[in-house]
Amino acid sequence: MARIVRFHKTGGPEVLQIEDIPVLPPIDDEVQIKVKAIGLNRAEAMFRSGSYLVKPTFPSRIGYEASGIVEAVGPLVSEFSPGDIVSIVPHDNLVKNGVYGEIATVPKKFIVKHPSTLSFSEAAAIWMQYLTAYGALIDIADIQKDDYVAIPAASSSVGLAAIELCNLVGAIPIALTRTDEKRDELLKAGAKFVIATEEEDIPERLIDYSERKGVRVVFDPVGGKNVIQLAKGASYMGILFQYGGLSAEPTPFPLMIALSKSLTMRGYVLFELINDEKRFSAGKKYIIDALEKGALKPIIAKEFPFEEIVEAHRYLESNQQIGKIIVRVD
Repeated sequence: MARIVRFHKTGGPEVLQIEDIPVLPPIDDEVQIKVKAIGLNRAEAMFRSGSYLVKPTFPSRIGYEASGIVEAVGPLVSEFSPGDIVSIVPHDNLVKNGVYGEIATVPKKFIVKHPSTLSFSEAAAIWMQYLTAYGALIDIADIQKDDYVAIPAASSSVGLAAIELCNLVGAIPIALTRTDEKRDELLKAGAKFVIATEEEDIPERLIDYSERKGVRVVFDPVGGKNVIQLAKGASYMGILFQYGGLSAEPTPFPLMIALSKSLTMRGYVLFELINDEKRFSAGKKYIIDALEKGALKPIIAKEFPFEEIVEAHRYLESNQQIGKIIVRVD
C-alpha cells in the first residue's frame, strides 16, 4: 500500500484526495520509484479541471514530474537499479502513471539519472520547464546570438527556463507579465526587458525593445486576443509558438499580419520532442550538460508538504509564484 493522489471527478483543487491504494510491482520496462519531491505544472491543474488536451478517466491519478530513489525495476530494465537517484521526465499517461504519491511507476524511457549536484526538489523542477523551452527555442527555432525572443507568462517555470536558455546562447529575452508587480524579479532572473501586458502597448514595446526589427520568436502559452498583439510585434519571417491555451478566450489566427510578414504560427507541445527518440536524447544531453556546468539552475517558488497537495494546487492557480512549485514527500 502507498499514499497516492487521485481524483474521482473534475473540478477545483479540492477534488484531489490522498488515498491508500495497493501498488503493484513493476512489469516489463517499468521503473518504480520512491518519490521524494513532485514538481507541479499548470497542465496538471487543467487536467484536474477537465480542460486539458488529455481527459481523465476515473479514478484518475495525476502528475508529470517527480524525483526520488529507484525502488524496483521490471525484467526488461538493465539501465537502472534499486538505489539509483533519478528524476522523471513528463510521461504519456497521466491517468495510469501519475506521479503524485509516495510511489510512482513509469516506463524506463521517462527516467533520467540527473546531475548529483541537484537536490530532490531541484531535480523535480527541471524536465517540464527546460525540455519544453529547449524543444521550441533550441531544437526548432534554433535561436542565435542577438535574436529577440518574446516570452509571455514569463514568471512561470517554463518562462523562466526560456529566459535562461536565451541567455545561454546570447539571445535577448523580453519577458511579458500581466502587471508591473513581477518586473524586478524577472529582470533579476535574466530578462533583458519586461512588458506589463495590462499596462503597456505590447507591439509598440516589442518593436522598441528589438531595435525596430520586431522579435524573431514568440513563445506563448496563453493564447487569446493578445496573439494579435504579439504577431504585430513579431519580425518578418518570425515564428510564433503557441504551446498552451491558458486564456479562456478564443485564439484568433492573425491572417493578414501573417501574410504581410511571412509569419509562422505553430502549435507545439513537449511530447513532439519526447516522441522523437533522436531529438529527445539530444534535448536531455543538452540540459544535463548545462546543469552540470551550472549554466542552468531552476528557481523554486515555494515548497509544500505532501499532505497539503490541495493547498499547493490552489497556490499554483493563484499566479503568485515566480518559478516552480514543489511538493515534498518526506
